[in-house]
Amino acid sequence: MSPVAEGPAATGRPLVWLLAGYPLWWALGLGQFAYWVFAVPMAVELMRRHRTVGLRVPPAFWLWALFLLWSLLGLVMVPLEMAGTVPGSGGYGGALLRITNYLVLTVLLLYVGNLTERELPTRAVVSALTVLGLVTIAGGYLGMFAPRFEFTAPLEYLLPGRLSADPFMQTLIHPASAQVMDIFGYDSARPKAPWEYTNVWGYMISLLLVWSAVALLAPGRFPLLARWGVAAAMALSVVPIVHSLNRALWAGLALSLLYAGYVAVRRGRVVPVALCSLVIVLALAVLAVSPLADVVRARADNPHSDDGRAATNAASVTAADLSPVLGWGTTRETLGSSDSIAIGPSPDCPGCGQHVIGNAGQLWMTLIASGWVGTALFLGFFAATAWRYRSAVTIAGRGALLTVLLLFWYMFFYVALMSPLAVTMVAVALLWRDEEPLLRRRTARTGGGSR
Repeated sequence: MSPVAEGPAATGRPLVWLLAGYPLWWALGLGQFAYWVFAVPMAVELMRRHRTVGLRVPPAFWLWALFLLWSLLGLVMVPLEMAGTVPGSGGYGGALLRITNYLVLTVLLLYVGNLTERELPTRAVVSALTVLGLVTIAGGYLGMFAPRFEFTAPLEYLLPGRLSADPFMQTLIHPASAQVMDIFGYDSARPKAPWEYTNVWGYMISLLLVWSAVALLAPGRFPLLARWGVAAAMALSVVPIVHSLNRALWAGLALSLLYAGYVAVRRGRVVPVALCSLVIVLALAVLAVSPLADVVRARADNPHSDDGRAATNAASVTAADLSPVLGWGTTRETLGSSDSIAIGPSPDCPGCGQHVIGNAGQLWMTLIASGWVGTALFLGFFAATAWRYRSAVTIAGRGALLTVLLLFWYMFFYVALMSPLAVTMVAVALLWRDEEPLLRRRTARTGGGSR
């Protein structure tokens, strides 16, 4: 499936190159910094449009604009010490990186939403996201069968040694296939390629499977052979999904299926729902007698990080209570561990204690960085979008709506910044661009009544 076949005009190609070409950017060491690179031509196009035809913004954009302002105002809180945290933890580096990412995502949102269907066809966006989904599935298998695979990216050679050796920077720029973690008492490989963490891999595969389903269901838009290939890949994705050990991902996929069933029944398509339900039941029966079932049961018996997550999440709430308006500008590190402040790093255990508050989910990160007010603005923008387009008509529109809705599930478990939130912003832009005219026509026909 070629994302550029009958593809976008030159003005829309940066998005397609960014998404479909992401494996290349990952291999070069750019990773999420690829969004920064492609934001430059996107911003140039937006400035050109501002001078010629003017720029449009999506409904409720004022909420997002206020959130950006709140994030900037939160910088004044970064130097302040927060009770119960390691003095000096946090810092401007992480705060500025986060704000830059939000600004880049804003450019992405406005860019996609301001381009016409001719300049950036929805089909091209769906194709690019589907290609990215296929690569993510392949990355899952790479992580399973070659868990120690890694290499030095070209960008690492170009950066100063001290910067490229920083552990956090290494996560962003050093390509690796998996995170090897001790969950069952022995090393387990959790796939992450081509993303930074296995949790990001889980979030992304969940979103990209939605768009792969859109490609399958879009009437007459994609060749039959390509559809069969995508369908086979989606079926094969079950294996790395199980081996990822991401319980939130498993639940998120179940929620996605429930949403799809609800939409189909609401539209009167009972027979397809019944057939799909039968296929799912048969698939679950096969899984139940396969070795994958043992992996699921073992994961259920080994919660691993639950206590640490609960402690840091509670600390995020405490942080928001202490500074409800602006938050603390960035994350902080806990004193000691979740069991005692006396437990901390040592020569024998440099990773003990000092957990990062806010890194266990987008909700918790936003709470400590921007307080209750900033969090309300952030979530309010996506909630307003989901509510406005709750009756999305097109298949791509319903896929975009589900993408936005999944944010409200995964925010408890995974940090959405950067790639998952980028896909969510693309979904918001497509809803605004493609569904808004349909919504206005329906409203006009009904005399402005409720939908």
